[in-house]
Formats: sequence, C-alpha cells, structure tokens
Amino acid sequence: MFEIVILMSTLSIFTLSAAILYSKRINEAHNKYVEAKNVVDDIIVSFNRQLQKQEDRVETSTHKVNVLFTHDELFAERLENQEKKVQALVDRVESFSYLEKATTRIDVLENKLGEVTSMKGTLLKKIAEIEKQRLHRKDSAAEIESAIPIKRERVLAPLTATELTVLEFLAVEGEKTAPEIKEQIKLSREHTARLMKKLYEKGYLERSANKIPFTYRLNEEMQKILKKPEQKS
Repeated sequence: MFEIVILMSTLSIFTLSAAILYSKRINEAHNKYVEAKNVVDDIIVSFNRQLQKQEDRVETSTHKVNVLFTHDELFAERLENQEKKVQALVDRVESFSYLEKATTRIDVLENKLGEVTSMKGTLLKKIAEIEKQRLHRKDSAAEIESAIPIKRERVLAPLTATELTVLEFLAVEGEKTAPEIKEQIKLSREHTARLMKKLYEKGYLERSANKIPFTYRLNEEMQKILKKPEQKS
C-alpha cells in the first residue's frame, strides 16, 4: 500500500514536472513566435515603405514623361509652324527673284527702246535734212510730189538703221546679191538673208530669182525716194 502511494506520488511529480517543462517550452515557442511575427511585421512595413517609394517614383516618372510628351507635341507644332513660315519666306524669295528678273528684262527693254527711239530720231533728222535739201530744188520737189503719194518720212520711219543702209547702198550701187550686201553691212549670212527677205516682203525691194544667189534691187518708188540729187539729172 505504501509502495502504491510512493508510486503515485512519483508519477504525480513526474507528470507535474513534465507539465511544467511543456508549459515552459510552450511559452518559449510563443515568445519566439511573437518575436518572429514582429520581425515579419517589420519586414512587411519596410517592404511596404519601399514599395510606396517605388510607386511614388513611378508616378513621378510618369508625370515627367507626360510633361515631356506634351512638350514634344508643342515643339512639333511649333516646328511645323516654323516650317510653314520658312516655306512662305522661300516662296517670297522666289517671287522676289522672279520680280528681279522681270525688272532686269524691263530695264533691258527700256534701254533697247531708248536706243530705237534715239536711232529713230537720228533717222528722222537725217530724213529731214535730205528732204530740206530736196525742197531747195523746185524741179526735184515737183518730181517727188508727183511720183510719191506718201511722204518720205512715213516711208522710211519704220526702217532700222541697218535696213536704211541696205536701201541706200542699193540706191547707189544698183542690183546686188545677198553675199555682196553682207560684206557691206557686216552681218552673218543668215541674218543678211532674213533682212533681205523682210525688205522684199515689205515691198521695198524687187528680187530676181533667175539664178542663185538671188539678186535684189530697189523698186521704182524707192529709187525715186532714195535717188541722190545728182543722180536725177
């Protein structure tokens, strides 16, 4: 009986010791759990902070990208406007260049017109002098008035100096070919040929086509107009 009591007491002590030891280990495990949980919470908080910083940076970068994109659009629009302005300037420059060329051509034409006017004035003076000389001779004046229905000035006014030279040369030398006339007026063969054809078609000259080169002579009316006073007797 006494042995049973001792055995029960020993068992009770062992059970109590085991319970105490188990409770102690449970407390230690709980403390480690709490400690580990705190560490994990700290890690999570730290991670959340890092994540928040990254989100803030991404948001900032996104904003900057949007701003840059907006600036690029504005820059592209401004560049397009500048290109339009440059094109407008190029068009104006080309227009000015065309106007400058046109002005230069006008100046050249004005110079040529001045030369023609001056030449015409010289011819008119020369014609007036010849007419004045002829008027001094009543017999010659009467012959001209009866043979020429229009005035000398009106007949010779449309002629250039070269054309008048050709007519006067034929009036003095008589019938001539184009090459012979070319040597007198110092022009090219083609230019001389065109000149003689023009005078022929205008009715100032007659042409003999019996042989080549053609020969040209003054018609009767032009002979009377250009005949020298000493040739009339």
